[in-house]
Amino acid sequence: MNWIEDKKCTAEEAALLINDGDVLGVSGFTLAGYPKVVPTALAARAEKLHAEGKPFQVTLFSGASTGDSCDGALARANAVSFRMPYQSNPALRKAINSGAIKYIDAHLGKMGYWIRTGALPRPTVAIIEVTSILPDGRVCLSTSGGNSVTFLESAEKVILELNTRFGDACVGIHDVALPELPPHAKALAIDAAGDRVGETFARVNPNRVLAIVEQSRFDEVTPFVEPDEISRNIGERILDFIRYEENRGRLLKGLAYQSGVGKVANAVLSAMAADDRLHQIDLYTEVIQEAVLPLLKNGKLGIASGTALTLSESTQKEFVANAEEWKKHLVIRQQEVSNSPDVIKRIGVISMNTALEVDIFGNVNSSLVTGSAMMNGIGGSADFARNCLLGFFMTPSVAKNGTISSVVPYVSHVDHPDHDTMIFVTEQGLADLRGLAAEDRARLIIKNCAHPNFKEPLSDFLEYSLKHAKGIHMPLAINRAFEMHQKFLETGSML
Repeated sequence: MNWIEDKKCTAEEAALLINDGDVLGVSGFTLAGYPKVVPTALAARAEKLHAEGKPFQVTLFSGASTGDSCDGALARANAVSFRMPYQSNPALRKAINSGAIKYIDAHLGKMGYWIRTGALPRPTVAIIEVTSILPDGRVCLSTSGGNSVTFLESAEKVILELNTRFGDACVGIHDVALPELPPHAKALAIDAAGDRVGETFARVNPNRVLAIVEQSRFDEVTPFVEPDEISRNIGERILDFIRYEENRGRLLKGLAYQSGVGKVANAVLSAMAADDRLHQIDLYTEVIQEAVLPLLKNGKLGIASGTALTLSESTQKEFVANAEEWKKHLVIRQQEVSNSPDVIKRIGVISMNTALEVDIFGNVNSSLVTGSAMMNGIGGSADFARNCLLGFFMTPSVAKNGTISSVVPYVSHVDHPDHDTMIFVTEQGLADLRGLAAEDRARLIIKNCAHPNFKEPLSDFLEYSLKHAKGIHMPLAINRAFEMHQKFLETGSML
C-alpha cells in the first residue's frame, strides 16, 4: 500500500484531527515555508465551534513569524491562547497587546532546545510544509528550516502540507541537522558558512503522519522595496567603517555577515551589491532575504546560509526557474544551527541588526513600544549580537516625521544590554562604543547618532545625571530617565 496516497485528504478533514488544547508546532520562519491551508481551515472550524458556544483554542509554536493564512487567520478566529517565540502579524499583535493571547518573546536559537529538553511542552500536532515526500519517510522541507525537524521528531501527530509549487527546487538546499544535547555534546563541524553537517532530507515516522494535504500557494512575502535615502546613508556608513577597520588591520577580510530584516538591513545588502570595491562575501544569518539576490546576480555571493529563504511571489517564481544555479550558493539550516552561539563565534560573524530605540549608555530595545506594547519581538538578534565578532545596531535617528527620537536617555525596555552592544549607526553618524566607559559612550552617542533636534535634551539629561545620580559609574538619574517617553505618551511627540 502506498501510505502517501492513502493519507491524502482535504485541509478541512485534516483540521478535524486537531483538538481544543492541542499544542501545534508549525513550520515557518519570517513568512517562509509555513503551512497555509490547514491553519486557515482550522480557523474556520474554530469560528464555527465558537458560534455553537464550544471552546476551541490551541497553543501555537513556530520557528518565527508565519504568514497571514496561519498567524493572522488563527488570531482573527480567536483560536490561539498562547504563542511563541516570534510574530509580525497585525491581527496577532493586536490580540497580544490586548491580552487576548499570551505571548512569550524568546531568543529564536533557544526555542527548539527548550522543547527537546522538556522546558516547553512537546507539540501534540506538527503541521509542516514540505515539497516532496518519499515512501521511506524522508521529506524535503520547503523554504524554511526553522524548528521543523524538532516538531517532526517530537509531535504525537503529524500533518504534512505538500506544496507542489516548488517542484524539486528545494531538494538539496537544506542541511538537516540539530546540535547534540548536553552533557558532553560534540560541537557541530561548521567552520565556514558553506559547511554542511547533515542530510538534505528530514525524516518522519510514517505511522505518525495522519494527513497529507496538497496545496500550491506562495509564501505571503511583501515585495522588496528599494531603500530610502536614510537607509542608504546608514548602509554606506557601515561599509565605510568596515573598510576603515580592515585597512587598520583590526578586522580580518573574508568574515561572514549576518543581516536582520527590514529596510535598513536591506539597504546594507544593497550597498554591498553596488560597491565595486567589495569582492565575494559569505552570509551566515537567519533570513536569506530578497536583498541578497543582487549580490548573487552580481557574482559577489559565495554562500548564504540561513534558516529561511524569504522571497516575494515573483522572486519565488524566479527561484524555481533558476534553482539549480541558485542552490549552489544557498544553505538552509534548522534555527538551532543557524543561530548557534558556538558556530557564530567560531565563524567570526559581522552582525547587523535593527533597533526600535537605543539609549545613550548603549542599551537597545528592539521589541516593545514605550516598554509595554509588543511590536514583533527580539527574534535572533541577541543570538548574533552577543556572539559576533563585530556587531552593529542600526536605526534612523528619528521616527514619525521627526517627532520621536530613536536615541533616548534610557530605553523603555532592554533587549540588548550595553554589555552586548558595540557600534550604533544612524543617518547622523556612527558611534564605536568598544572600550568606552558609560559617560564616554553617552557623549559619543549624543554627538554622532542623535538627531540635532534632540541633542540638547539628551545632553541636559546626561549633565543632570552626572550631578544627581546615586553613582557616577552609570550616571542615570532615575527620576528623569523616561521624561521623553512620558512626553510622547501625553502629547504624541517627544519634541
